[in-house]
Amino acid sequence: MEWYLGNYWYLLLLLLLPLLAVFLIRYLKWKNRKREIFADSRFHEVLFEKRSGFTKFFPALYLLGTLFLIFSIIDLLNGSEEVKTNQKLNNVIFMLDVSNSMNAEDISPSRLTEAKNLMIQTMQKMKSDKVGIVIFAGQAASIMPLTTDYNSAETYINAIETNSMQIQGTDFLNAMETAVQKFKNVNKGARKVVLLSDGEDNEGNDKAAISLAKKEGITVTSVGIGSNEGAPVPEYVFGQLMGYKADVNGETVISKRQTAALTNIGESTGGSYIDGNNIDDAPDMIISALNRKSSSSETLVKSQIANHYYQYFLAVSIFLFFLIYIFNPKRDFNV
Repeated sequence: MEWYLGNYWYLLLLLLLPLLAVFLIRYLKWKNRKREIFADSRFHEVLFEKRSGFTKFFPALYLLGTLFLIFSIIDLLNGSEEVKTNQKLNNVIFMLDVSNSMNAEDISPSRLTEAKNLMIQTMQKMKSDKVGIVIFAGQAASIMPLTTDYNSAETYINAIETNSMQIQGTDFLNAMETAVQKFKNVNKGARKVVLLSDGEDNEGNDKAAISLAKKEGITVTSVGIGSNEGAPVPEYVFGQLMGYKADVNGETVISKRQTAALTNIGESTGGSYIDGNNIDDAPDMIISALNRKSSSSETLVKSQIANHYYQYFLAVSIFLFFLIYIFNPKRDFNV
């Protein structure tokens, strides 16, 4: 059985016991001196009321009563109670495309900013799902483990930029492999990925990414960011706009959202495709898609406040002080 204390800092109250003992001893010595001053000891039996033998135990009762009162305040608990509950929980990895094409401004203020806002607003609608973050371009990296700390997640999201990845491109397979590693301790029925991308600069590994997702029991909800008409891709150096991406002929490249590729990834893994350009509706649609096939998992919970024992210590303390009250009508130590 696992025992622990509820209020550790109240252990300092135990320091009151030696102080109380010193006070009682000094008080009793002072009282005896007063009696000696008042009359010689041979006259005490005549002048003073005869003492009960039980009163000799009053100092010990006071100390024990105070000790058990302190124990009740400290609150001894046992934390061995385990409760199994069935809960519908998702483990969701937000897979965010940070390739340079996400700087395109066909969605104001940019595709990347839209995607980040979608992630934050979706998490704000979550309750107990665990979330993690993978960013990818030509390579992928996990920047946050699975957690229910949505405030910390928002801090991570706000720091994401397209220059977070040195190798550019859009390699879905690399991103999926990173997600698989994060899901290694998660039941297959509870593995969900929210892919936020424009689908541009696809490395041609989307079929391999789909195959891996299906093998690992991962359901992908793909969220398309950007317009079908497209927009130029800004190029920044140290935060300064240096121009727009151009092809080998010097022509400005127009980046377009690849809706078909994103739809295929979502539907092929048992998920769906969502248009992420509508910031008002998309978060609710993402939540709905995630909950559509939520997995019921049996969770073992250790209760930290299940069994309190302060009431027993308090009862003993009250009983001891009650004894003093009953056998000491003068409310004195009488020793």
